[in-house]
Amino acid sequence: MKAKKIEGIIPVMITPFTEDNNIDYESLERLIEWYIEKGSDALFAVCQSSEMVFLSLKERVELAKFVVKKTAGRVPVVVSGHISDDPYNQSEELVAAANTGADGVVLVSNHLDPKLKGTETFMGNLKWLLDRLPKEMPLGMYECPVPYRRLLSDDEIKYIADSGRFVLLKDVSCDLETVKRRVALTKGSPLAILNANAAIAWDAMKAGSRGFNGVNTNFHPDLYKWLYTSAGKEPVFAKELANFLVLSALSEAFGYPVIAKMYHQRIGTFKTIASRVITFDVRERFWALDAILDKVIEGTEAMRTKIAKLKR
Repeated sequence: MKAKKIEGIIPVMITPFTEDNNIDYESLERLIEWYIEKGSDALFAVCQSSEMVFLSLKERVELAKFVVKKTAGRVPVVVSGHISDDPYNQSEELVAAANTGADGVVLVSNHLDPKLKGTETFMGNLKWLLDRLPKEMPLGMYECPVPYRRLLSDDEIKYIADSGRFVLLKDVSCDLETVKRRVALTKGSPLAILNANAAIAWDAMKAGSRGFNGVNTNFHPDLYKWLYTSAGKEPVFAKELANFLVLSALSEAFGYPVIAKMYHQRIGTFKTIASRVITFDVRERFWALDAILDKVIEGTEAMRTKIAKLKR
């Protein structure tokens, strides 16, 4: 089996909710179109940004099926929904994800070693699950930071790379030297190392990370796309853009994913900023939050204008 490439700029999808706490599929359809319009190369649905821990299995499956249907093959869709520690529940979750029509299923590293016992436990659980997943289904691995960040060892990365079944690793090491080492370890394999940390996004791309998979793809995936595809032609502007993206990404600390929902409410994608993971008033807790968002939007539009001029 030849694994399908899934790389480039891959937004981690946020989930819109109605005022009565149901998934807002009308807003979700607009969000899908916005991602594609902004040049996204694939979509990562039912992930941490999607508030997957707060979705039932039925909701996770319905959400994934909706994204696959509305994307209609225009870009690949990978899905997770891997939230359990019990192996039988994990098998149920991952097989359900595989049956949604998605182009790939993403496993979460910390659930393969929930008590941090080490590589032997991780590998035993992984192999048990691999035997239960469709052999033809491309897979991903995500070093999800919730409930804790469980980074893969070099041996674990070599195993998933050499298996031929894994096509992406969402790298959450947030360390450029680690990204470089992982790129070298996986050279010649189908496994794409996808950095998810905005602070090192451009440097990681230059080091061989095959795209970007961080939360700020919910604000300006097109800017990361330009950095990934065109920075070599305009190195002076690329540095300016990379610096803006790093500073803009600091907004994540102010109530993400709600701040991203505020952005999409402003541009007409979302009806509400309702969230299951954040139930407090973000404006009360984070003073001047709207002013911060104003500057992110202003800077984003300024960068888009500069890119448009470069294309002339």
